[in-house]
Amino acid sequence: MNPRTDEPLIVQEVAPRDGLQIEPTWVETRDKVALIDRLSKAGFSRIEAGSFVSPKAIPALRDGEAVFRQITRRPGVIYVALVPNLKGAERALAACADELNLVMSASETHNRANMRMSCSASRDGFADIVRCVAGSRVGLNATVATAFGCPFEGPIDENRVIGIVAAYQEMGIPNVTLADTTGMANPRQVARLVSRVLERLSADSLTLHFHNTRGLGLANVLAAYDAGARRFDAALGGLGGCPFAPGASGNICTEDLINLCDEMGIPTGIDLQQLIALSRELPELLGHDVPGQVAKAGRNCDLHPVPEYIGSL
Repeated sequence: MNPRTDEPLIVQEVAPRDGLQIEPTWVETRDKVALIDRLSKAGFSRIEAGSFVSPKAIPALRDGEAVFRQITRRPGVIYVALVPNLKGAERALAACADELNLVMSASETHNRANMRMSCSASRDGFADIVRCVAGSRVGLNATVATAFGCPFEGPIDENRVIGIVAAYQEMGIPNVTLADTTGMANPRQVARLVSRVLERLSADSLTLHFHNTRGLGLANVLAAYDAGARRFDAALGGLGGCPFAPGASGNICTEDLINLCDEMGIPTGIDLQQLIALSRELPELLGHDVPGQVAKAGRNCDLHPVPEYIGSL
């Protein structure tokens, strides 16, 4: 099946949260704010701007309140916060987050490593958060982590993933993310699971979160898009990785994804040149190179001068 190029692909930028959470170098609050503000201007409609987890667990994001307080909120942009529990949700609400993202793993082992609790305890906590936001204008999204495979348990039964999605719906959580937490998915698997989930959810309620650990990130995006998915997480420069999942590398790279869409005629509404310029500043900000490719190679239309010696041949 060929992608419908008249249907936009929506990218949620997650570098300010998922991208920065494992960085060993502290990124100043003002630099986080500046990054988010520039991403807002590049055309994103959704930005995961931070998280409200314990500072002891994720010290790199301990300034969540300050970040949400200082960013310049652009009309039409949804600023998302990841929250691990009711206390985190209350902090995010006080900071005026537009949407809360909750996370539970399909893998019991990974959930205990990542969330320090069982899956059943996570579900109970989700119910508390749903009650907390009832009547407010704050959106809710729940993520199924390790939906395509777990580094501890291996393959995940698709029926278990479908059951978790159904449980989220029964709780009153309207939006769901399927996360390939350590990059174990393959395109055929992705197409199959996405097709099943879209029997329960509309395309605008489903997000796919891929990592490029084994080089299949963009191939998995196309497989999901062909199956009907329209919303995807990505991180500027390909930053990120789960600190509680062995072997996890960065998210799919935002500018690489936007470049792919531009080349294929899939509209995103995001300015690729602005992204490339911003990505090229990341090594100085973070103190190391980043995995993204397009920022290094340039776009296909960025041609090089013809070598002078050709004229003499």
